[in-house]
Amino acid sequence: MSALAVNGARRPDAAPQFLSRPAPGIIAALFCGYLAVGLPLPVIPLFVHDKLGFSTFVVGLVIGIQFLATVLTRGYAGRLTDQHGGKRSALQGAAVSALAGLLYFVAAMPGLSPTVSLAIIIVGRLAAGLGESQFVTGCVSWSIASVGPERAGLSMSWTGIAMFAALAIGAPVGMLLYQSYGLEAAMIACVVAPLLAAAIALRETSYATPAGPRLPFYKVIGQIWREGLGLMLQGVGLSGLTAFASLYFAARHWDNAGLVMTAFGVGFIFVRVVLATLPDRMSGYRVALWSLVIEVIGQAMIWLAPNDVVALAGALVTGLGCALIFPALGVEALKRVLPANRGSAMGAFVAFLDIAYGISGPVAGVIAGQFGYAAVYLFGAGCALAGAALVVTARGPQS
Repeated sequence: MSALAVNGARRPDAAPQFLSRPAPGIIAALFCGYLAVGLPLPVIPLFVHDKLGFSTFVVGLVIGIQFLATVLTRGYAGRLTDQHGGKRSALQGAAVSALAGLLYFVAAMPGLSPTVSLAIIIVGRLAAGLGESQFVTGCVSWSIASVGPERAGLSMSWTGIAMFAALAIGAPVGMLLYQSYGLEAAMIACVVAPLLAAAIALRETSYATPAGPRLPFYKVIGQIWREGLGLMLQGVGLSGLTAFASLYFAARHWDNAGLVMTAFGVGFIFVRVVLATLPDRMSGYRVALWSLVIEVIGQAMIWLAPNDVVALAGALVTGLGCALIFPALGVEALKRVLPANRGSAMGAFVAFLDIAYGISGPVAGVIAGQFGYAAVYLFGAGCALAGAALVVTARGPQS
């Protein structure tokens, strides 16, 4: 990838100037913007289920529909990034994410019927999906462009740290605001966070996208589907944590539900800080295989947990396992496409994770309704195990 530092105009004759580490401003912007994803995660399920009175299936649908909107717009986000750069995509995504937070705020206003509030929340989730699609695809591609292809795994590790740090901090903060001041306060934070991200991003250097032939999005998917499917199977476990952990803890009369994503994030960030360069130094498939095995163990711990301490430990182990799967398989996916299509490749790759979230939310809701919340994590363990089997078969001669 020949990304050039630019301030406005492209300079195709200049030598590539890559940073040794991802640009701090891009990482900071991604963290702030992704807070808008973390803040409502423990709040919306409780609001929809306890305040509005809808079923667990509806809870799963509301959580999952954001990821449906995201996956349907990844192609657009990828093309936007390839044609105009990650900065443009990130700024557009931040603006739409702020709109989603505003819709959440409106849904919590007094005097609205449960049905009307639910409808507004669903529209907000759709807007959040569109915003996340552009924002994350833009920031991830922008960060890779700042360091070059030789450090793509490092870049993806650091962008993942920013995202899951935002989840780890945003989830308990959102729960605290909800419990102390109501949904309105939590949703105001969902408006402020992406606006702050946009303010940071505006000050950062743009990086030109590589020239060359650009493939249709469906052809890009055809080149990276194995890596994407492995990522999708990994994402089921995280989906179960984000959508049903608060309800699982409440059903068991356990405390500290707001710390589930914090425990996950601690494990996730620890591995990414200590082993961030591993996918760049060895086979990404090998790293992904062992990571998926660890995720299976973490999900099984939550499934069999006798108390909240073991369940939180399972969330921690799940985070340890999930930490390097994205950069490990992402590095392998980028090897399969031409440089001019790397934005689309990242959009397609992350779309598989969106599919996991969009499908597994409602499916897990049905499982929870029929077999209890613990069964959601047995389902997550099974999917991670299937992902490990897929990675073994996907390992080619380049491994």
